[in-house]
Amino acid sequence: MNCRMTHIGTATVILEIGSLRLLTDPVFDPAGSRYSFGWGTRSRKLAVPSIPVESVGRIDAVLLSHDQHGDNLDSAGRAFLPKAGRVLTTVSAERRLRGSAEGLRVWSSVELQSKDGLRVRVTATPARHGPPCSRLIVGDVIGFILEWDGQKHGTLYISGDTVWFDGVAEVARRHKVGTALLHLGGVRFPISGPLRYTFNGAEAARAALALQARTVIPIHYEGWTHFRETRSQSEKAFAAANISDRVLWLPPGVPTSVEA
Repeated sequence: MNCRMTHIGTATVILEIGSLRLLTDPVFDPAGSRYSFGWGTRSRKLAVPSIPVESVGRIDAVLLSHDQHGDNLDSAGRAFLPKAGRVLTTVSAERRLRGSAEGLRVWSSVELQSKDGLRVRVTATPARHGPPCSRLIVGDVIGFILEWDGQKHGTLYISGDTVWFDGVAEVARRHKVGTALLHLGGVRFPISGPLRYTFNGAEAARAALALQARTVIPIHYEGWTHFRETRSQSEKAFAAANISDRVLWLPPGVPTSVEA
């Protein structure tokens, strides 16, 4: 069974698996909005969502990698959460969202089921949103593995905001990944100099090779001032790693079928 994906912007994607409709990291505020991420870090949103929040339609579950940063959950996205059937996120986000979410510990799983009987197993995966020991500052983040009957090429992996570290390698050791949605952007802030908080193209290529992913889908790579690596720069890194033929850039707002 294929999956249909619609990239709304940043890390916000509608995933349609049969009749089940999922939404990742909902961000729907208008362009020009400004955000503080704490510790002297801030950013401005540059792009409008390709689909307005009122046009998203029914969502059976939100897969929220973390709630503490506006480029993964903004004001409009936060207001949308009660409309979703379920919200799967970090344990710490469950506490902050006060009962409107289900916190998953790393490697724990839950099952989503559609009305027509389709079952999708969702497993939380490790993510580290910055250099070693950064969790105390930036907070907890998770990624997700999605599994369902009929996957031909392997599981669907969503990295969440992370850099390369052994937790991503552990995903590769535990799972055969067919499709990988990777959060790019090479996020940096002036206050922390060269330190990065998400994949750049070179690290995403390293992850793709480790995962042996058949299809690599970049998200979270444009539309904010703290994203420091452009799509063209990431494309050069993918070419250097000889994986360009695996990379699928989703056209904004256009439902795209991905062979699972």
